[in-house]
Amino acid sequence: MGERRATPGWHAGSVSEAQGTEDLVRALEELRAGLADLRLPLDLPDGARGRAAATALRDRLDDHLLPRLRAVDAPLLAVVGGSTGAGKSTLVNALLRERVSVAGALRPTTRAPVLAHHPEDARWFTGDRVLPALARATGAEEQVAPPSADAPGPAELRLVASAGVPQGLALLDAPDVDSVVDANRALAAQLLGAADLWLFVTTASRYADAVPWALLADAAARGASVAVVLDRVPSGPGDADVLREVRGDLAGMLRDGGLGAAPLFTVLEGATGEDGLLPAAAVAPLRRWLEDLAGDARRRATVVRRTLTGALEAVPASAAPALGAAAAQTAALEALRSDVVAAFAQGREELEGELTDGTLLRGEVLARWQEFVGTGELLRNLDSAVGRLRDRVSAAVRGRPAPRPEPVGDAVRTGVVALVRARCAGALDRTRDRWLARPAGAQAVALAGSAGTAGDLLDLPADFDERVARLVRDWQRGVLELVREEGAGRRSRARVLSFGVNALGVALMVVVFASTAFIPTGAEVGVGVGAAAVGQRLLEAVFGDAAVRALADRARADLLRRVDELVDGPRVRLLEVLAATGVDEEAPARLERAVAAVVAARRATA
Repeated sequence: MGERRATPGWHAGSVSEAQGTEDLVRALEELRAGLADLRLPLDLPDGARGRAAATALRDRLDDHLLPRLRAVDAPLLAVVGGSTGAGKSTLVNALLRERVSVAGALRPTTRAPVLAHHPEDARWFTGDRVLPALARATGAEEQVAPPSADAPGPAELRLVASAGVPQGLALLDAPDVDSVVDANRALAAQLLGAADLWLFVTTASRYADAVPWALLADAAARGASVAVVLDRVPSGPGDADVLREVRGDLAGMLRDGGLGAAPLFTVLEGATGEDGLLPAAAVAPLRRWLEDLAGDARRRATVVRRTLTGALEAVPASAAPALGAAAAQTAALEALRSDVVAAFAQGREELEGELTDGTLLRGEVLARWQEFVGTGELLRNLDSAVGRLRDRVSAAVRGRPAPRPEPVGDAVRTGVVALVRARCAGALDRTRDRWLARPAGAQAVALAGSAGTAGDLLDLPADFDERVARLVRDWQRGVLELVREEGAGRRSRARVLSFGVNALGVALMVVVFASTAFIPTGAEVGVGVGAAAVGQRLLEAVFGDAAVRALADRARADLLRRVDELVDGPRVRLLEVLAATGVDEEAPARLERAVAAVVAARRATA
């Protein structure tokens, strides 16, 4: 192939065009950074597709869009791709008239992609301008033996300087698009995404294969520049009709697939010469076409522009799966977080109700309170019950046995522990059930199980009861302190002493546990509320009605605050587990802004 004539670049070089290109490059770099930072840690149905889309678009940005926009005058990169056994390496060798790529019957033949360029164009490819993820090696592949297990793998790009390549053009021999080796197949797709021009090679027997046509359809959708080579066409007597039939059918498929304008070349099957190359005449039409393309700046720019424009227009659709997956991660995390918040809010609401609506004034608490008050007929005569209690407490001064309030406090502590345990355990159980009903819930449950230093965070810790009991003891001491403070005045001091701080303290506790049912009289009132009514009358006799209400409000608020602080621990730890999943909740908005910036910059430079 001949030398390229010196030609101007793609852009006319105006300040506005240069600025527009810079803006577009910046927008693409921001998108690339967002894709590189994207993490999809939750096990969601669209996670794998989103990760694959993010990787594919990032590779396309690295391998084609950014390097091409940064260097519009760089040589045109033509990637030779196709199915297994299509003869890609043989074709490249024949075009360059030297063996730069291994060709043979063993599959896969092309272990590492081979990029052939003119010696004067080496600077464009020795660095990481294109395909930065691939290491570089130089020189033609070994020809004396088939590839071995230690031959270069797909992570390496072999660079070959050849005078057979015209300046301004590079040929990249890619692995098979339908290779039996997964890494080769993935690399082939990546390389095609880096191409300015795809030179699709197929054969008379395999031109309708599904795998390459799926890639061709993607190329057509992106407006990529494509040329097709029908290789290894039989050239014996009577094969002319076969050739016409195959070419006609292939041309029709190209038209139907949106590639009707793609040039179609035919390479007849023939014996190789002593140099191991196909006859020059077999590839002469294709070679002339490539030479003309490399030597014509306008045609070359048209190819570059068409592929570049199509790739830019495809960015929003290419980013959509990654953006959707990121949004799904954020939504899933928010749902898991809402499950925790809702479960504990329900538990908190239930617990507050049971701590203040008389529920606790049953069983042991009620029995100990009745023993302390000294009557089982609390509702018949509340005033006389108060008087009897005062008499019984005052009897201690005369040496007779006095009622002890400690058993009431112990029963209160036991009852509160049971209620708090039940409601907190219920919140954890509801969280577990709600999580397991969600796509990423099992993963969240597993993370909660592995995050707890003392066990599963969805179970109560072993010392939970003791912590609640300690909380109640501290609260009870606070209640006694409230009584002391309220009885410090001269008017109430004597009355407080006549009943005792401890007795008034347990009475206030009983009132707190029925404070939302503050009904002092009425036969329809339950026994528990009646018990609270006795305590209320007792306190009113000492402090007055308004003071009792204020004391009850303060004691209730203090109890709920302490319980909230304790119960908030498991809730916070579960939220911390979710935060540690690594879901970036800003990623969807960031990616969306980046895509919008690319679209706006592309329109400005159109």
